[in-house]
Amino acid sequence: MESRILGPEYYLGSAEDLAPDMLGKLMCFRDGDSVVRLRVTETEVYSGEEDTACHAHRCSTGRARIMYSAGGVAYVHRCHMYNLLTVVTGPEGHPEGVLIRGLEGFDGPGKAGKRMGLELGMYGSPMSPEGFVWMEDDGFHPPYTRHGRIGIPYASEEDRARLWRFRASIR
Repeated sequence: MESRILGPEYYLGSAEDLAPDMLGKLMCFRDGDSVVRLRVTETEVYSGEEDTACHAHRCSTGRARIMYSAGGVAYVHRCHMYNLLTVVTGPEGHPEGVLIRGLEGFDGPGKAGKRMGLELGMYGSPMSPEGFVWMEDDGFHPPYTRHGRIGIPYASEEDRARLWRFRASIR
């Protein structure tokens, strides 16, 4: 099946609905003159000011301001020494997004970000071929498992325990 580019309307869904749906989709980006397509293997939900793990929990300005945009833009942010990609989702005014935690062959959000060549200047780019990264759907829907979120020691115990991390079973 030929893949189709996911348009802006796709990203208007909630992060909780889109995080498992993004599994198996193709994350596309340019590497020199070629386009690389790698399957998304792991995602994680961040949703709303009430989510103590979400960057918008404490502040709607600064780096988190892009999360208040309508879905379909890239929130590129730094964590430790890596640049990470959170795909902003949902309606304008409600901060939510899906962290891309893994791509086929690249486990962990830092390794995935490094492979995509993420730079902080890509913050706010559209999730489209006109931007630096976009997603395509070729109809592949892998089975997946749900897990508690990791790497968020600052979040409440309740928010750490949410089963908002999704891992695809791709062979």
